[in-house]
Amino acid sequence: MAERPNIVVIMVDQWRGDCLSVAGHPVVQTPYLDQMALDGVRFGSAYSATPTCIPARAALLTGQTQATHGRVGYQDGVNWDYETTLAGEFTRHGYQTQAIGKMHVYPERSQMGFQNVILHDGFLNYARSHNPNMDYVDDYLPWLRQQLGRDADYFDHGVNCNSYVARPWDKAEELHPTNFVMTQGIEFLKRRDPRKPFMLFLSLHRPHPPYDPPAWAFEQYLHREMPDVPVGDWVDCFEPFADAHRPDAFYARIDPHVLQRARAGYYGHMTHIDHQVNRFIERLAEFGLRDNTYFLFTSDHGEMLGDHNLFRKAYPYEGSAHIPMLLLGPRGGLVPSRGVSNASVELRDVMPTLLDLAGLPIPDCVEGQSMLPLARGEGAPWRAHLHGEHTVLGMSLQWVTDGRWKYVWFSGDGREQLFDLQSDPQERHDLAAAGGHAAELGRWRQALVEALQGREEGFVQAGRLVPGRPVQPCLRHLRQQSRLE
Repeated sequence: MAERPNIVVIMVDQWRGDCLSVAGHPVVQTPYLDQMALDGVRFGSAYSATPTCIPARAALLTGQTQATHGRVGYQDGVNWDYETTLAGEFTRHGYQTQAIGKMHVYPERSQMGFQNVILHDGFLNYARSHNPNMDYVDDYLPWLRQQLGRDADYFDHGVNCNSYVARPWDKAEELHPTNFVMTQGIEFLKRRDPRKPFMLFLSLHRPHPPYDPPAWAFEQYLHREMPDVPVGDWVDCFEPFADAHRPDAFYARIDPHVLQRARAGYYGHMTHIDHQVNRFIERLAEFGLRDNTYFLFTSDHGEMLGDHNLFRKAYPYEGSAHIPMLLLGPRGGLVPSRGVSNASVELRDVMPTLLDLAGLPIPDCVEGQSMLPLARGEGAPWRAHLHGEHTVLGMSLQWVTDGRWKYVWFSGDGREQLFDLQSDPQERHDLAAAGGHAAELGRWRQALVEALQGREEGFVQAGRLVPGRPVQPCLRHLRQQSRLE
């Protein structure tokens, strides 16, 4: 049997799909990720179907839709008891499996099929609230205190983990959480079992807030001229949720100077991560492993960053739901250098893709599709569209897209939106409100009806969407399994 390839997954947190210089971003600089994209395949219409940390990671780690894994919103403290997982399949077939960084599962030390986990999930308010000793749920903080003393904390600078407040990192760069993950990844390369292939999951907490990149990265963007953020002709629907004075607001018109700093911190994180990704890849090459290793780079979701006066994630809009997805293999491997695929892919497609690359069987319970045929340019059948959703602001924001059109439905009041992403990639103009698109609206409304048919919330009755139904972040089968109901 041919030697199995190594697999490296680099997952970042809250990285927008448009924030790669190779994708044409006017400000952010990501030269090494650009090189990865140019030498492999970039999926230009990749999405997070449930765009916050917890449900998005459930899709990646199980290969399932949100209707199956049960997480349709964000809720901490719900058990992760999935029988079949991405890492579990690699472990079962003889791989050495290692996760480093953010998992955001519960209980926090759940391994999800990995043989070993070195954990850093960020500040994690929920974990801190029920663990008297953070050593139980974090490996970065004890390491940091070994370097600086027992009272050191990554929260010394006082910037919160969902805030648009930005400032440079207050410690030496090598102590930054981003460097920690990559340093531990290099240590794994030194200490791995050389008789086995490996699957390594490098999961970075940034560019998620706090916006605290090293000073050089922050200053690189602080005074850069930046284009105005897009503000759609539909933003009035979020006015009831406006809160200009909360640093963790979901909707706010903030001071332009504050927004400039937030963007500098966010983009600075990206360039810092870009350099650290290159650091890891160069060390992997030094170990003689580059010629038998596949890389997948992606994010769990994006960040609105002031687009349409919105911040954070959970929205159906491109800043929140559109994510980067890069696939790179060794020369002569299964992934040719072929530029961009515009098929609508999502996080549940990661698990079958990686198993396919390794020549391993894809379990029947996996609902994603391998992206390998797309990467090769083969004319394999692909889904016509994808369905996304998330509970937020007391309702569920439902959406369907094929990468060209996007239809959005607010479960609270039944509001509809329609965007032509080809002519209006920043979603400035709501065609549902403009009129004249009844046929397109009807087609996409029916697609959502079919996706939601039979759902426990009662979103569909007599073939029609029904607003005003109560929503919860976890579906009933998951609540019952976790004794929440």
